[in-house]
Amino acid sequence: MVRTLIAMLSLSLAGTPAGGDPPASGAEVLQRMHDAYAGKWYTTLTFVQKTTYPDARVETWYEAAAIPGKLRIDVAPIDSMNTILFRSDSIYQYGQGKITLARPMIHPLMVLGFDVYAQPVDVSAAKLASLGFDLSRVREDTWKGRKNWVVGTVSPDSLSREFWVDQERLVFTRMVQSAPRKSTPGKNDIAEIQFNEYEKLGGGWIAIQVAFYNNGERVQTEQYADVKANPVLEAGLFEPGEWKRPGWVGNH
Repeated sequence: MVRTLIAMLSLSLAGTPAGGDPPASGAEVLQRMHDAYAGKWYTTLTFVQKTTYPDARVETWYEAAAIPGKLRIDVAPIDSMNTILFRSDSIYQYGQGKITLARPMIHPLMVLGFDVYAQPVDVSAAKLASLGFDLSRVREDTWKGRKNWVVGTVSPDSLSREFWVDQERLVFTRMVQSAPRKSTPGKNDIAEIQFNEYEKLGGGWIAIQVAFYNNGERVQTEQYADVKANPVLEAGLFEPGEWKRPGWVGNH
């Protein structure tokens, strides 16, 4: 479970206002996203996630976020103390309450799906550029019948990393990266992450389904339920160190 999430992230929705000009750069796309929801987007978030794998295995994850930059995932049963913590551009993984992994990591889905609305645009732009997105390249395309800006490539057949932004809603919809397949010269591996089934939440939006693909095959599906905007979260929830039970989960 954890290896799949980290691997997909490691490989690992903005638009033109009515009557406006197309964005000249990825940074301008991010600016439009930020400005559309500045001061309106929720700052904390909790939900219960059903995580499904191709072998029909299902897990329940309890997730809490403080925006920008903090995300905690507790894998059921809570008393197993298996937790993933993202904060300060780092990841901490707990197994049975003990830290088993700690390393730097910028979480691209947090930046594009949430943090962009709550932090300075230059911070978001710098993080995405460090992950390999070419913010000088923007093109227009259509995704599931809706117009999107695509940042990072100038043609659909590019091997560069790209992210997609819905032009009307100004929300992130898709991230794609292609890379040469080491075992098969001339072939490419394509990793894709989709934010689907958007619903309004607080002063912003939430994609209640996230789907991960590898070479067109779905390898992980996340479905959100019991979503709450702006809940009060206990102090220390996102602090690395001694494992503590997440109080917001209650009797789950």
